[in-house]
Amino acid sequence: MNGYVVITPVRNEAARFPRTVESMLRQTVRPIRWVIVDDGSTDGTEHLAEEAAARQDWIRVLHRKDRGHRLPGRGVMEAFHEGCALVSDLTWDFLVKLDGDLAFEPNYFERCLSHFRTEPRLGIGGGVVCTRVGNRLIPEAPDDPLFHVRGAVKMYRRECWEDIGGLIRLPGWDTVDELKANMLGWHTRTFPELQVEQLKDTGSADGRWHNWVKNGLANYVACYHPLFMLAKCIRRAANFPWLIGGVALGWGYLSGYWRRFPRGGDAAFIAYVRQQQWNHLCGRPSLWSYRLNTIGAEDEAGLSPDAEGAASSPPTHSADGPRSRA
Repeated sequence: MNGYVVITPVRNEAARFPRTVESMLRQTVRPIRWVIVDDGSTDGTEHLAEEAAARQDWIRVLHRKDRGHRLPGRGVMEAFHEGCALVSDLTWDFLVKLDGDLAFEPNYFERCLSHFRTEPRLGIGGGVVCTRVGNRLIPEAPDDPLFHVRGAVKMYRRECWEDIGGLIRLPGWDTVDELKANMLGWHTRTFPELQVEQLKDTGSADGRWHNWVKNGLANYVACYHPLFMLAKCIRRAANFPWLIGGVALGWGYLSGYWRRFPRGGDAAFIAYVRQQQWNHLCGRPSLWSYRLNTIGAEDEAGLSPDAEGAASSPPTHSADGPRSRA
């Protein structure tokens, strides 16, 4: 194996970025190169990145001009793609998109690579993003389908990366990539035993309402079935804060239609995604069949994803356990 490279887009994370730097420096298996893309920081994050690069020759820093505001979804992808240019001269087997507000164990990447070595069709993987509650790390989204790898910690096998054509520069990029991979016969999944601490709440920079609206638009870009989306909104509305989350999700999803927002795939992709979601609504095996919060029960029943290669799956494509996920 030729190793891995890491791209970290970061903006105004001076209070948390030192923990990410410390985690990277302590890795038992270090990357060939770590590219830190400072996306116009004004709080000192840019200086922290330069200090890290001055200490290690495998760290590079790219500075982008401050645009004066956040650009949810698109901004991080623009920064990420600029960072990719700084690894184009290298031969790598795995590409990692890593956020700058995380902390993880020294053997995190060594263990990720072990999964990829033992699962030849594993195309996208990563640890489970957690928040700290007292002395414990609790999965931030325990009901996520197992096939879904959070955008903060994505690791791509090079062949899968090339098959899916890289990442779209739109909200929902971190779902479209996995669905494309599964459609093409790859497995994608979260590694529940590898915990990554999120040092701030996801979406806190935008506020909860705006984050839900953004997620709804991302679901539109990912070509979600309208009935599946309706069920998702109802489910969200039944949780605290009551109603608001479901309304915001639905608003974001519908806004994609009236804004004529671009989709993340072609007709074949749309058909694949909606068939998977229809299967789930009808109680049939789909990418959405296995979830993080059921992994313990699956292990006891002999259905552990590790036992069958990478989220084993029914005759569809993988991700959640069987051969698909969502």
